[in-house]
Amino acid sequence: MPAILFANKFLPVPLLIIESRGDRHLKEPQVVYLARHGETAWSLSGQHTGLTDLPLTTRGECNARRLGDRLRGLEFARVFTSPLQRANRTCELAGFGPCAQVDRDLVEWNYGEYEGLRTADIRARRPDWEMFRDGFPGGESFHEIAVRADRVIERVRSIDGAVLLFSSGHFLRVLAARWLGLQAQGARHFLLGTASLSTLTYEHNPSQPAIGLWNDTHHVSAQFREQSK
Repeated sequence: MPAILFANKFLPVPLLIIESRGDRHLKEPQVVYLARHGETAWSLSGQHTGLTDLPLTTRGECNARRLGDRLRGLEFARVFTSPLQRANRTCELAGFGPCAQVDRDLVEWNYGEYEGLRTADIRARRPDWEMFRDGFPGGESFHEIAVRADRVIERVRSIDGAVLLFSSGHFLRVLAARWLGLQAQGARHFLLGTASLSTLTYEHNPSQPAIGLWNDTHHVSAQFREQSK
């Protein structure tokens, strides 16, 4: 059974047969870097933050700069960011503001009636609620967010070279699932911390999509160690 590297930990994943999407023109395996935004008040409290446009916390800004340090020296053919300020500001503080293009398809999942609620709040109303099974009433459906993720994948696959994306946690998880040929609900298997770095790539060619790195937060952990001294 193949495995995915989750920040230096290998976890088994089911073997999938994934059809090529006609991208064999790429000369080398492409790498798509996924940067989740820094901490916000709601990411800290566990509230579902979809389209509510929250700023970064002070620590979130510090971690965004740390993420920039982690990315320093890497070359990107294109950089894209969500228009939401938590991702856009992370992009700026990481040093990519001047070269980044805003892509509205990178916004977070629309949580509809559950926007701003914690999972515990939702389960007080619906005790058996599961996000990746039941979704969000009045919000974006699994099909809709999958279509949006597929548009992003189609665009980045047309680019010759590494691509860097700044976005939000649940959308990036869906993006990873779709990259591997999974349904949007497959995002349940991918956890992401704030200011984390992950990569999507191929084993040998586009018919073999793979995760190169997942949920790397070593750059953030280093900051916490320094602050605790």
